[in-house]
Amino acid sequence: GAYVASQLIKAMLKRRVHVDGARVLILGLTFKENCPDLRNTRVLDVVAELRDYGVHVDVHDPWVDAADVQHEYGFAMVTTPDVGSYDGVVLAVAHDNYRDAGATALRNYGREDHVFFDLKSVFGPEESDLRL
Repeated sequence: GAYVASQLIKAMLKRRVHVDGARVLILGLTFKENCPDLRNTRVLDVVAELRDYGVHVDVHDPWVDAADVQHEYGFAMVTTPDVGSYDGVVLAVAHDNYRDAGATALRNYGREDHVFFDLKSVFGPEESDLRL
């Protein structure tokens, strides 16, 4: 989590995005793609690290029961992310929903100058700003 968050923060700083108070959308929370299982998910570590930087983090995952997340982890999921609202967009879980939407649709959640971090290398290197 710390490594992913630091790489995103560095990329945002290079684009002169003010980190404290920035908005980041994380796409996917589950342990693996196309599965509602939250046990052992490391995405929670990324969320915690980004919050330590003062970043406002929204999490979207169509496979997760939002009430379970609220009860177990104490935060609300975003059901429909706002287009054009985020300084960073992180594709954390390679759900088919996200693959099928395509990189352009996912990037549309970002502001004009944002960072798209494809953690799972779902899309080609030319379609994202960062990849693992």
